[in-house]
Amino acid sequence: QVRLVESGGGLVQAGGSLTLSCAASGSGFSINFIGWYRQAPGKQRELVAGFSGGSSTNYADSVKGRFTISREIAKNTVYLQMNSLKPEDTAVYYCNTVIVRSGITYHYWGQGTQVTVSS
Repeated sequence: QVRLVESGGGLVQAGGSLTLSCAASGSGFSINFIGWYRQAPGKQRELVAGFSGGSSTNYADSVKGRFTISREIAKNTVYLQMNSLKPEDTAVYYCNTVIVRSGITYHYWGQGTQVTVSS
């Protein structure tokens, strides 16, 4: 079992910054993907940023140039630095990971952390 523990959400004014972190606990697995999704009220969950296949990163067009994802591999921890936040970034942010253990792929989600950007 893998547990994702998220932290760092909160309330910030437009133009401000927040950093989210997500730590994946457990052992004996390899990570195929780890990153962040978000879901705003009335909208579908969407990918924000993530690491795929090792060090390859991808970002949603709406956050490119403002958000930066980074990781500490030894700690199985991923960070999302969010700068120049906009009210439209308001959402619940979920950490997600896809792991492989004994040849089987598993998907895990964190509990979600609220990010609210006031105008």
